[in-house]
Formats: sequence, C-alpha cells, structure tokens
Amino acid sequence: MQDEPPRHWGLAAPEALGLEDLTDLDLEFLGDDPVTYDRVDGILLMGSGTWTGRRQTLLEQSLARNPRPVLVGNPDIIAPRETELSIEPGYYAHQLADRTGVTPRFFGKPFGNIFDLAFARLGPGFDRSRTVMVGDSLHTDILGGQAAGLSAALIAGYGFFAGHDPVPAIARSGIRPDYVLNRP
Repeated sequence: MQDEPPRHWGLAAPEALGLEDLTDLDLEFLGDDPVTYDRVDGILLMGSGTWTGRRQTLLEQSLARNPRPVLVGNPDIIAPRETELSIEPGYYAHQLADRTGVTPRFFGKPFGNIFDLAFARLGPGFDRSRTVMVGDSLHTDILGGQAAGLSAALIAGYGFFAGHDPVPAIARSGIRPDYVLNRP
C-alpha cells in the first residue's frame, strides 16, 4: 500500500477484522448501502466472511460505471473450513473482472509479489536453496513456493486434504511438491 497514491478505499472485509494494521489508510467498510460503493476511489478485497451476492452486485455495478483500482489481499478462491469450503476474495475478484473488465491486482500466494516482499525483509543473506515453503494447498502454497524458486512441502491430512489422499490431486494438477509430509 505504501506505493499506492492516497485514496479513499472501500474495504470488503468483516468489520470484526478490525483496522489495526490499516490505520494509515482512509478506509470505509463496504456494506449494503449502494452510495458507499460509488464514493470510494479504490477497492480492497481482504475478507469474504460477510460478503454477499448483493454486495458483489453493488460492487460490480459501481465498477462498471466508474472503473477504479481493485487490490486483493487474499487471492484464495476457496478455503477449507471445519464442515465446508468457503468462498474467498479471489473468487469474487475473478468474477468482477469477468463482469466489469477491471483487472484486479492480487497480493498473496501464489503470486510472486508476496514472496518478493518476504525475501526483501529477510535481507541479502537469504538463500532460496535452503528454504522450504510449507503449506496445505497445491494451487497456492506449493505452486507459489516453487514459482518463487523454493522447495515446497505439502502437509497431507490437513486443510484442503483433511481426510483425503493428495496423490490423485497431485497427478491431476501436475503440481508436484518436493515433499509430502503427514500432519503431525
């Protein structure tokens, strides 16, 4: 966000998320009031716990009338929950791109910018060859880590693969982790 010009941002996230990490930004939560969508200068898609079909329609209509930047802080399309899969901000971002022509910018796995930020913070002595990306999903953790030049370890029996064998998904996707580890 430090590279973005000052804007009045519309934030798609549950208000319970809080704003502690975003205090330097001019933010307004996007809810059910259509006026809110038209008065913001950019959109931040951070969480979808309270996002609804109506809110998605309001956002798409507003962006169709007045295209503005859309930044996505969680590019996941779905995520495993205890009893079901949840639809995540990445899903909504792709949907609005298809319907409005606005191209969102994604920040997070598997996109390289999140890895570049982490590597920069680790400093000049950071050695990719001695680092392993560990995660529970092929399409974000493993794909992102390997694209960033890291070895990657899939945790089996957890998250996306809780109660499922990951081997068929590895074969179908062609995304092959360097290691498959059982959940501790």
